[in-house]
Amino acid sequence: MLSLHANRIDMIDALVFQDKTAAYETLGCKLNFSETSAIGRMLQEAGVRTARRGEQADICVINTCSVTQMADKKCRQAIHKLVKRHPNAFVVVTGCYAQLKPGEVAEIPGVDLVLGAEQKGELLSYLGNLKKKDQAEFFTVPTKDIRTFSPSCSRGDRTRFWLKVQDGCNYYCTYCTIPMARGRSRNGSIASLVEQARQAAAEGGKEIVITGVNIGDFGRTTGESFLDLIKALDEVEGIERYRISSIEPDLLTDEIIEYCSHSRAFMPHFHIPLQSGSDEILKLMHRHYERQLFADKIYKIKELMPDAFIGVDVMVGTRGETPEYFQDSYDFIRSLDLTQLHVFTYSERPGTKALNIDYVVSAQERHRRSQLLLDWSEEQTKAFYARHIGCIKTVLLEKPKPGMPFHGFTDNYIRVEVADACAHQDNTLVRVLLGEFNEDKSALKGTIVNE
Repeated sequence: MLSLHANRIDMIDALVFQDKTAAYETLGCKLNFSETSAIGRMLQEAGVRTARRGEQADICVINTCSVTQMADKKCRQAIHKLVKRHPNAFVVVTGCYAQLKPGEVAEIPGVDLVLGAEQKGELLSYLGNLKKKDQAEFFTVPTKDIRTFSPSCSRGDRTRFWLKVQDGCNYYCTYCTIPMARGRSRNGSIASLVEQARQAAAEGGKEIVITGVNIGDFGRTTGESFLDLIKALDEVEGIERYRISSIEPDLLTDEIIEYCSHSRAFMPHFHIPLQSGSDEILKLMHRHYERQLFADKIYKIKELMPDAFIGVDVMVGTRGETPEYFQDSYDFIRSLDLTQLHVFTYSERPGTKALNIDYVVSAQERHRRSQLLLDWSEEQTKAFYARHIGCIKTVLLEKPKPGMPFHGFTDNYIRVEVADACAHQDNTLVRVLLGEFNEDKSALKGTIVNE
């Protein structure tokens, strides 16, 4: 059954949801976590509370990813696991995997409802009477008909809020299924997003991560710009920190970098997809820039913000990446002052144009290339942390897991463990003297400075 139900919200019987519990599972990107949190809030407002650890849930919501074949596999495993853990629950699957392969998801035993990208924001109206089904229903629309922007500004169990400002993508890179899974680029208005940020501040939020699929493309549906958005958000009282989750290098203008360098609340922290340091591979990928443009952005950031944390997405083993092209990419990446790499091993995705490229890299070679970059990335991150030992930085403290010390991040995204923090300091900004590495080298130890 392939259809879009309009005005289903009128069919909701609020009594159905009273005293019900829900369990959530999210896979994939930060945007998915933001959307799951928004779904959780929607259900909570209808009377559904989050199931406690070990408690049987009445509703299970799985928000899926489909960026790689491994992502699809992990989604199926997560669905099976939740169905086994909550055998009587009404099981809903949404997200990119659900949009791309709704029929496949609907065949998984225990699944009752599959919702595509257009329906995700109205999940509540599709739940009906929560009766288990012999055969799962799925509701999706073709990619060209995905037009709704579903707002989300949610915290979930985290200290920071995630503000979704944009969805979809018009780039159609040859290796990527995201435009097929999320539709064309669209966004909320600056006015509506500023209001959501104000609400986050009213709820005690100190830090907001700006997220989306291609956030630099903000303004497609409203005629506004990303620079105008960050200027407006910077004026929201109560929000002390903003982070830009990821922005394409060709959309990261010098004006945006310059504004962030002197703004009130935008942190010296950037995440920029490179994908390859070889111009030949960038052309095969249908990326919208050459590597010199990327290098220029890094130089500009470091000129204005020498201590900025710069994370970079890199893909290895893509179709057409000969040993010579990989070596060229590897050498280019090592020539830049980067802090951390997020390395993705290429995965062949049905329907992508990359499958038309003849040269195939073996799985073993893909792994070798990935490990080379990961090893270099680890060295870079540790060196970046080490340079800040002995500095005093402001850290936003986060509530720890039981038995663990408080932790938090500096403005430039150094993770710090603060053993002398107290319970009342959760979600507060404190000045911390940065010390040596912790035992597993994942953070620096910090001591609160009483000034």
